[in-house]
Amino acid sequence: MLTRIVPVVALAAAGAAGFWWMNRADVPATTELPAVSTASADTVSADLPMVPEMTLGDPDAPVRIVEYASFTCPHCANFHLGPFQQIKEQFIETGQVHYTVREVFFDRYGLWAAMVARCDGPDRFHGISELIYQTQQQWSGGDSPAAVADNLRRLGRQAGMETEQVNACLEDSEMALALTASFQANAEADNIRATPTFMINGQQYSNMPWPEFERVLNDLLEN
Repeated sequence: MLTRIVPVVALAAAGAAGFWWMNRADVPATTELPAVSTASADTVSADLPMVPEMTLGDPDAPVRIVEYASFTCPHCANFHLGPFQQIKEQFIETGQVHYTVREVFFDRYGLWAAMVARCDGPDRFHGISELIYQTQQQWSGGDSPAAVADNLRRLGRQAGMETEQVNACLEDSEMALALTASFQANAEADNIRATPTFMINGQQYSNMPWPEFERVLNDLLEN
């Protein structure tokens, strides 16, 4: 079973996104994406399953944030375990911000993590994502693709899913294609070149410390 997961998902993703799959052990201070291909929204085939947007908050909120993040990006983990918690408490839960998460894929491990995070539906996505970020160094540090897949299965079970359910998600090659095609189209449309990157009311922002993020959101809400 493990030997099927690795090549099927990796090849499917590479075909959809024109992406070169690599296991990045060293991540620079700013996690940059390789140059994207000429893919566009047309890349997302009507034959592929829909990729639901993962959102939080009031859809009618005055401020809309779209975050582009990778589950294998340390800076994304730091953001989710720090500033994001404050954004959620002060702005999302108070109805001032509608928040959307869009996954970016540097490697097959990030793709597998996204498939596990999405495995139990949109209502569970954000909680499972937090668990994945909290344990990023542990699960992604496996000495082989099979070990990383097993680590992610273990996280899925820790989140309350059955092994069979997690296996089915990891082996869903059509969803792997859909996720990578959706990523490629969205990243091109918003000119995403690094993670985490934020589109806030349509304007692009790079990663920011919490005081700066808070100031940007308060300025938008006051105007």
